[in-house]
Amino acid sequence: MRQRSAQGGTGNGTMEKNIIRLLTGVATGFALMLGACAPVQTSPSQLGEYSPQSPFPGAGWTEVPPATQGFSAEGIDRAVAYAKQEGSTSGMIVHDGLVVAKWGDVSRKSNLHSARKSFMSALIGIAVARGQMHLDDTLAQLGIDDNEPSLSPTEKQASVRMLLEARSGVYHPAVYETAEMEASKPPRYSHPPGTFWYYNNWDFNTLGAIYEKATGESTFEALKTEIADPIGMQDYRPSDGHYVSGGFATRYPAYPFNMSARDLARFALLYLHNGRWRDQQIVPAEWVAESTHSYSDTPTGGYGYMWWTSVPASGPRGPKVALLRPTYWADGHLGQYAVVVPSLDLVVVNLVDSRLTSKRMGQSKMERLVWLAESAENATGIGSEPGQMSSTQ
Repeated sequence: MRQRSAQGGTGNGTMEKNIIRLLTGVATGFALMLGACAPVQTSPSQLGEYSPQSPFPGAGWTEVPPATQGFSAEGIDRAVAYAKQEGSTSGMIVHDGLVVAKWGDVSRKSNLHSARKSFMSALIGIAVARGQMHLDDTLAQLGIDDNEPSLSPTEKQASVRMLLEARSGVYHPAVYETAEMEASKPPRYSHPPGTFWYYNNWDFNTLGAIYEKATGESTFEALKTEIADPIGMQDYRPSDGHYVSGGFATRYPAYPFNMSARDLARFALLYLHNGRWRDQQIVPAEWVAESTHSYSDTPTGGYGYMWWTSVPASGPRGPKVALLRPTYWADGHLGQYAVVVPSLDLVVVNLVDSRLTSKRMGQSKMERLVWLAESAENATGIGSEPGQMSSTQ
């Protein structure tokens, strides 16, 4: 089992890859010397296709038998069967950039719901690095207000950073909220900015509007040019997104979009490699680390900048949890997940298309799916199977 180094490598695996690169380079140079008069042929790797020395997919993903990556085929089959049983309509398990399992139609696009927010976090990180946005700017400085009842002077002291952390203290009406979110919303003005965590669609929707004003780009076009194109997404188009407005309730629309499992897996792999895709830094590495760090405790872990994490900001995790290693994920209603386990070079993606099933996969079921994938590799410290989890999660 290979542990990632502090530089993002994979221990002995990195040494082997470097040796292969060196030998390949020597052989290529010798061949060119011998055949100087022959036409120069371009290798597949130069065309951006997958090569064994690269942990990234090319135009398409490379699928390999689980055993080649140290996984039990029976264990992977068990993970896939569990996902399907619990309502997953498509998904992938990716190790070291190679697909060891997939199920359903991984090219079929469906609504990511709140998993969209992790993409907005990435776009904001790019904008911050360019100086287009500043995390400590307040709503007052940015001229942000909302429909009646409008924001109070205290609410306007919330900063961009607080919105990213879902700690704005602004409990104004918002759109695209689940019944659970509406039911748990604190009373207006009950918590000063920065003092209380509440998973707040007003924060996330307003960030979308702030981003678009700062950059002059629509969210869906920016997602294509800043992320989808550079990492070779196969299915995403700007037309896959749309805005959900709130009428007189609020000025700030939600920005849901559809995506395929195989494109979502590319995004997760991008984050696994600290925002780098091949030799191009797409999202600043510092932002990846900062946004996947916990700033608040949740019932089962922590929350960063629109990313969920298995590590609380303080104290231990709650009971009946199955993620035993530091893990973070994008999380959407009904069961949309892009899960990253850095220490195992592991990505697990799950989609639940409500047009195909009435089931849902809550967080506990996602954790069990990831646990089953980890167990299939017989990773050190997996331990015994987690206890029975609530069917309502």
